Amino acid sequence: MVESKTLYLCATPIGNLDDMTFRAVDILKSVDFIAAEDTRHTRKLLAHFDIHTPLVRCDANNQSTVGAKLIDRMLNGESAALVTDAGTPAISDPGAALVRLAIDRGIVVVPIPGACAAVNALIASGLDTDRFTFIGFLPSKNHCKLLDGLKDRRETMIFYEAPHRLARTLEKLFEAFGARRITIARELTKIHEEFIRGRLGAISVDEPRGEFVLVVEGADEPEPVKEILDTDVLKVYNELISGGVERKEAMRLTAKRFALSRRDVYQLIVKEIEPL
Repeated sequence: MVESKTLYLCATPIGNLDDMTFRAVDILKSVDFIAAEDTRHTRKLLAHFDIHTPLVRCDANNQSTVGAKLIDRMLNGESAALVTDAGTPAISDPGAALVRLAIDRGIVVVPIPGACAAVNALIASGLDTDRFTFIGFLPSKNHCKLLDGLKDRRETMIFYEAPHRLARTLEKLFEAFGARRITIARELTKIHEEFIRGRLGAISVDEPRGEFVLVVEGADEPEPVKEILDTDVLKVYNELISGGVERKEAMRLTAKRFALSRRDVYQLIVKEIEPL
């Protein structure tokens, strides 16, 4: 049973049609209309499950005009379902704008769970699943700035990528993150599903086809900063002097050992040992 003035977010299969849920089928059969990113693609899915609900195209190109009309229909008592081409709607999907508009206008929004490529790739990656960040597709421009801001993040990161950009993106990830562990997932839920595990800089994909999910290891926990004690500095300096090293050279070597300036070492020696 669907409710009026409600927008249902229906996840659809990402490859294997058997992943469609019974609840999603019931919702799609019962609502007044379905908003789809690509009606031609969605029509094939509906035909498979014998669903005859009217379809309305709602994508990035017509969102500004169609979105408002769909909201008005729901405000007037109709129910609707939102689907994307594959997977969970509103994730790297123009349908997110319709969801925001619905919430702003007081429409009830109900998620109908199902397949999500990012989550499926993550749980099979072998990398940390306790904390993760979904990045999605890297922008064509300013991606270096984005990656630079991510390099110190310690949680696992999930990216989407198209086949023609995969090799270049792997290079950019290696430049930004170094030789971290990565799992490349492709053809998820399909017959040729594959997980390629390795390290950035050494991993590659022959003849990339289909959409890819890249799951990248987060940064290591920073090592605790060790407190530099005056006594440790003086001990090293005294050992060098005892070994016959001249004072200026001993100060230079001591400063280098503790990543200090020679001036800091000099002031410490003046204070604790003798004026030079």
